[in-house]
Amino acid sequence: MKPIENIAIIGAGAIGASFASMFYSMSKDSVSFIAGIERYHRLRQDGVLVNGRRYDIPAYLPGHIPAPYDLVIVAVKHHQLEMATRDLQGGVGDETTILSFMNGIESEETIASVYGMRKVLFSIVLGIDAVRVENSTMYSNQGRVFFGEARNDVMTIRIKRVKELFERAGINYVIPDNMIRTMWWKFMINVGINQVSAALRATYKRFQTLGKSRSLMDSAMREVMLLAQAQGIDLNEGDIKNWHDVLSNLSPDGKTSMLQDVEAGRKTEVEMFAGKVIDLGKRLNIPTPVNEELFQKIRSIERRQH
Repeated sequence: MKPIENIAIIGAGAIGASFASMFYSMSKDSVSFIAGIERYHRLRQDGVLVNGRRYDIPAYLPGHIPAPYDLVIVAVKHHQLEMATRDLQGGVGDETTILSFMNGIESEETIASVYGMRKVLFSIVLGIDAVRVENSTMYSNQGRVFFGEARNDVMTIRIKRVKELFERAGINYVIPDNMIRTMWWKFMINVGINQVSAALRATYKRFQTLGKSRSLMDSAMREVMLLAQAQGIDLNEGDIKNWHDVLSNLSPDGKTSMLQDVEAGRKTEVEMFAGKVIDLGKRLNIPTPVNEELFQKIRSIERRQH
């Protein structure tokens, strides 16, 4: 089995920078960024700062990628995905595996529409508390990467290659039996914690104890649970309890990616969260009042900032 030796990351935000630093610490020659012209020049000039250390990780412009990679990690925002998918051309070859570390449940489908599903493994990142301010990213908990085929009754060669890489790099991972259910679990979590934290401008501390904020988060998640069940995906109250257990171990001062977007005046991913929930609710005839309210609240915040 040929090991994974060269890795590209597209997206140098909190998640992309954090994992790039982990791979760089494993081997300086193992990882590079693919970046548009503006980010490319910033990376070349300033590198990335992760937990106070500077990493001068190589960067390549789309169209100037020297050769295909063994592994490509997509870590961009929802509204950047279509362009990012195009920008990967030249970096995807016959032996390339693509992982999406994005939120939501649709990015793999978008990537596969260009490169084919045989290039894509399903994946989510859960529990990392990375916060980015300008060029600096800080995290105290690297969380875990859940990855695999849709079903993992048998471990395929490409799963074995990624597993071996993560072990070399000291990256925590889980290979679930049912990856689609796991992705819906993460989607449910994001719909709750990301949106409510952004609407209330609250860190994880607000949700680590019982109260109105946590109750609102759980209500938003339950709407996703009902949508999943209507499609034969077994999400249940135990999955909400499992999230509470993960949440209790996150830094109280940690911030979700959507809260960071709101604080920085950036576009959020509300269309991918509440927007998707509302659309599915209409299609399945399931009411989604909590997500409808969150959608309006977050869009109102965006309008005021712009």
